[in-house]
Amino acid sequence: MPEGHVIHRLAGELNAHFGQQLVQVSSPQGRFADSAALLDGSQLVAAEAFGKHLFVEFSAAVPEPIVHIHLGLIGRLSHGDLAPPQGQVRLRINNDEVAADLRGPQWCRAVSPLEQERVVSALGPDPIRADQDPDLAWQRIHRSAKPIGALLMDQRITAGVGNIYRAEVLFRHRVKPSCPGNRLKQTSWHAVWADLVLLMRQGVVDGRIDTVLPEHSPEQTGRAPRVDRHGGEVYVYRRADQPCLVCGNPVRSATLEGRRLYWCGTCQRRH
Repeated sequence: MPEGHVIHRLAGELNAHFGQQLVQVSSPQGRFADSAALLDGSQLVAAEAFGKHLFVEFSAAVPEPIVHIHLGLIGRLSHGDLAPPQGQVRLRINNDEVAADLRGPQWCRAVSPLEQERVVSALGPDPIRADQDPDLAWQRIHRSAKPIGALLMDQRITAGVGNIYRAEVLFRHRVKPSCPGNRLKQTSWHAVWADLVLLMRQGVVDGRIDTVLPEHSPEQTGRAPRVDRHGGEVYVYRRADQPCLVCGNPVRSATLEGRRLYWCGTCQRRH
């Protein structure tokens, strides 16, 4: 599932290509056809990301002028030329030069501003957005006995954080993933949050996740660069049984609440 930086990049691309323009809206697949017809020919006011949720607002004078998109596990939103749609395109937004095609989303639905507000209000703070308060997340973390490794993946606590950022930020701060939220120090949480802000905002710029410090990079250590479809240099994510880039001991892996967790048992001992 794409992490928050991907959704923010998509919002930026939609605004760059279509913002404040009259656009054509269609559903070649047909599953979004009725709503698309109501939005067709209106202005794309703005696209905005909150965590893993994408909202695209149109100027159409209808009760539900906002398209709410959640890509889920297999969804994809891609930009290209005006060639005929290929595959199962749920939603197409286009002008005279470029088209944005949405395929396989978990959600693609027209919603009202009130419904958008309801969805957003249920989310935790998003590290990529400038208007967020990390203490809102802390209020839930320090009351919970669940492991911080699980709490970080809860979108009601930190919106947009996924498996990669979860694993990497805990490693960078030497925090044991099994540490209960109510045993984590508030100063540690604020350090983790500040690092999420740094890493995830840079992910929006780069379009990839890089978490390794310069001194542990392939250029400095002579190791081979990481090869993975996600791209980027990481410390522990998908590196089970490989040597830790800091201490050399094998990276550990386990399943936590249905998701694969990666950590270094030597480096990550901090509560």
